[in-house]
Amino acid sequence: MTTEQIEAFRRVLERQYRDLLASRDAAKEGTKPVTLDQARVGRLSRMDAMQGQAMALEAQRRREIQLQRINHALTRIDDGDYGLCSICEEEIAPRRLGTDPTATLCIDCASRREKG
Repeated sequence: MTTEQIEAFRRVLERQYRDLLASRDAAKEGTKPVTLDQARVGRLSRMDAMQGQAMALEAQRRREIQLQRINHALTRIDDGDYGLCSICEEEIAPRRLGTDPTATLCIDCASRREKG
């Protein structure tokens, strides 16, 4: 993979990282505890709020995992290991990285891992 391609992936990863941080900050309201004041909120409304909170917490968990994956990919770029499969050490196809710039496995190793 060329230096230009790697730098292009760096820019994509950095933009994704900024976007995830912005969405994390915007979503903080949804993860706040749900109040159990029945005088103020009916039982169904409270259940809806609790479901919304659970969904917001799961979205937050997924954002944090993606932030970690992006950090790991940026570290691999800095270390000169970006684009190499972590199992077989062959080059990951740029097209695969275009789909998921945080990919750590080539398509063959990813397929073998999925099959178990």
